[in-house]
Formats: sequence, structure tokens, C-alpha cells
Amino acid sequence: MSELVLSSLEDGVLTLTFNRPDRMNAWTDPMGRRYFDLLEEAERDPAVRVIVVTGAGRAFCAGADFQTLDAIQDGTYDTEPDKRPATYATGIRKPVIAAVNGACAGLGMVHALACDIVFTAEEAKWTTAFARRGLIAEYGLAWLMPRIIGHAKAMDLLLSGRTFPGTEAATLGLAARAVPAAELMNRTLTYARDLATNSSPTSMAVIKTQVWADWQKTLDASSTEAVRLMLESFSRPDFAEGVASFVERRPPAFPPLS
Repeated sequence: MSELVLSSLEDGVLTLTFNRPDRMNAWTDPMGRRYFDLLEEAERDPAVRVIVVTGAGRAFCAGADFQTLDAIQDGTYDTEPDKRPATYATGIRKPVIAAVNGACAGLGMVHALACDIVFTAEEAKWTTAFARRGLIAEYGLAWLMPRIIGHAKAMDLLLSGRTFPGTEAATLGLAARAVPAAELMNRTLTYARDLATNSSPTSMAVIKTQVWADWQKTLDASSTEAVRLMLESFSRPDFAEGVASFVERRPPAFPPLS
């Protein structure tokens, strides 16, 4: 199972690679369990500051494996599903960046959008796919997409199930960057290393929690909580180091996330 998702760590950046290239990295429960386990391990590992997720071969993730869908349809599917939700990455306290290198469809799109930042190859093909398979907007996508790109655009993509390129994904706001495929991993890893080097792991963890959790708060509640969190940040060594490194014009030496 360890080969279903490859893992490599360099310069504080952990790269996780969906590794079923012969099946366009189609999602299976064992692959999902391995991915979520690696995310959990990364959260506990002080050497990991940023996580990058990508796919091997021509795809990021082409959605649920059709063998699994066939088994569900004919009643022979008997694997105990993982209890962790498809949006599990949103609860990991470290930044998770998707590098969408190719086909990103259905459940694969859910996993991309559950990341905090998305880089995509300009040529990558995106699709929600569900309506064209007789399915519905699964795994929280009906909640995520309108908040990311707005009601009208989300309705277009969900109802039509149309395929669109990475360039449009960036224009719509699903991705932060669309770059040529040959440059995708270099550009993504350069960005990730910058976060790992120059941003406080504790600050990133708090900011990530704020952004995901505050979607369900009022502006007043969010502002009140931000005041409390800011006062807490004044007492952390990260604040002293952030100021000192700026004044001394040197890279910061922030402590790992505790």
C-alpha cells in the first residue's frame, strides 16, 4: 500500500504523489487511507513545514476508480470505507498545496480543492463529471465550490459536468496559478520552499484555521476572534523572531509547529 502514494521530503517540503499512473491515479480506498495516513504523519513531523500533493504520469486524479463504482452498483463492494472525510486535508494544520499536473475529475477535484492553494498545468483537464455519471455533487463539493468561485460559476460546472482547461480553472478562481506543464513542479516547489523558509509554521497553522473556519462565522465574530489570536501571537517566539529577522535583514529561524 505504501507505493500507492509516494512520499519525499526536501527543504521542509513534503511531496506526496498519487501513484496509480496506469489508472490515471483513480481513487481507491487503500490509496485514500495511505494518503490520509501520510497527512497525519506530516502534521506530527517537525521537519515538515509545507505539503505538496501531485499525481504520477498524465493525471492528478481522474476520480473514483470505475472498478469500485462497478462493485458499488452490483452490490459486491464490501471494503470498510475510511472514516476520514474527502476534505481531510482542510483540517491538517500545515499548508497543503495541490500541483494539478493532468486530469482532475470528480473526486480528484474534491481532493484538489481541499488543498489550501492550487497550482495547475495550463493543459490539465478539469471536470466535476458527476452529473454526466448520474451522480450528485459529492464529498462537500456543493459547499466548497460556491464559496471559492461563486454560485453562478459553481452551478455551471456542476450541472454541465463540462471539461475545461487549467487556464480556465485559474481564471475562475479554482487555482491560484496556471503554468505550462513543464514548469508546474518547479514553480510549485519554489513557492512551497518560500513558505517553508520565510513563513512562521505557527502563523500559517492559525491563518489556515481562520480561513477555513471563518466561512461559517459572521464578520463581527471573525474580527473578535482575530483580536484574541493576535494578542496570543504577541507572546510567541515567532513574533520576536519575525521582527528581529526583518530588522537584521536575514532569513527567519522560526521554530517548528508544536
